[in-house]
Amino acid sequence: MAKIITEHRIGRNGTIRVGCSAVIFHKNREKILLTRREDNNQWCLPSGGMEPGESASETCIREVEEETGLQVAIKRLIGIYTTPDELVVYRDGNKIQLVALCFEGKVVGGELRLSPETTEYGYFSYQEIQELDLLLNHAQRIEDAYSGEMTTFIR
Repeated sequence: MAKIITEHRIGRNGTIRVGCSAVIFHKNREKILLTRREDNNQWCLPSGGMEPGESASETCIREVEEETGLQVAIKRLIGIYTTPDELVVYRDGNKIQLVALCFEGKVVGGELRLSPETTEYGYFSYQEIQELDLLLNHAQRIEDAYSGEMTTFIR
């Protein structure tokens, strides 16, 4: 389980890590897919870290399939999210400043299922998400996805 420390410019105490997450809307675009993480029991977008030799879109596609069983095509970049004022500290001692790219994905195959990283999944409306124990740094990404804006957010 990771914890987030917030302090002025604390990111300098970590290494830069690029992560990708996916917003997958249900057919009517009123609900999005969330998974419950095995490590901290919080709800989140399907997401994970970029590996050497991958593009950002390949990372997103791989992480969605690993965590949900779904195959997706990338539709657009919703936003780029980073701050020097947050440090993510993992239980193994790794410390990172996250640079996160959030994409909108469209399901093109696969079958929704659990994985070793996920204990539950479901499609939720924006109002329902407000009641969930949500991974904190995913809240802004979800808000931006629901905004209806088609421009890329840089936060």
